[in-house]
Amino acid sequence: MKNEKSKMKNEKQEKRPDETGGEAMDNAEAAADVQTDGDGGEEKAAPEPGESEIKQAAIDALTDRLQRTMAEFDNFRKRTAKEMAAKYGDGVRDTIEKLLPVVDNLELALVSIEDKESPVYKGVEMIFRQTNRILCDMGLEPLPGEGEPFDHNCHNAVEVAGEDGEGNGEPVVAEVLRKGYRYRDKVVRPSMVKVRK
Repeated sequence: MKNEKSKMKNEKQEKRPDETGGEAMDNAEAAADVQTDGDGGEEKAAPEPGESEIKQAAIDALTDRLQRTMAEFDNFRKRTAKEMAAKYGDGVRDTIEKLLPVVDNLELALVSIEDKESPVYKGVEMIFRQTNRILCDMGLEPLPGEGEPFDHNCHNAVEVAGEDGEGNGEPVVAEVLRKGYRYRDKVVRPSMVKVRK
């Protein structure tokens, strides 16, 4: 019986260092793994050393992707606005080209009417002026006429007159046979002219 008591006592003494030492070690490890907030309450496990770098790399990648997408959209918006303006200009130019024969016919009608005081002449003249005003408001400009230096970009020479006597050799517009027009620095229709040297 004495032997049994001494055995139990030895077992308790052997257990005590293991239990206290082992439990203390486990508690210290658990406390090291848990972060506490300012109030002392447990919040979450501490992040592993590389986790924050991985998150920052993901944030950087997404930020870069967003910036690229925004830049592409801005370029697309600018390109679309430029294309729309070009299409509008082309549409106006096409409309003007189709209206120019009407303007030419109105001008010929004014020349052919002998009685300048007749109501027909005054009516045609009003229509001609109104049409010209509308076309000018749209941005149409007549090309330079008589006495101007000949420019092959905006003049179409159909006849050459004699020498002007000055002998400088530079071609000059002697007479405009059909008016030419320009829209926004682009020639819609070149002038048909008679040139003298």
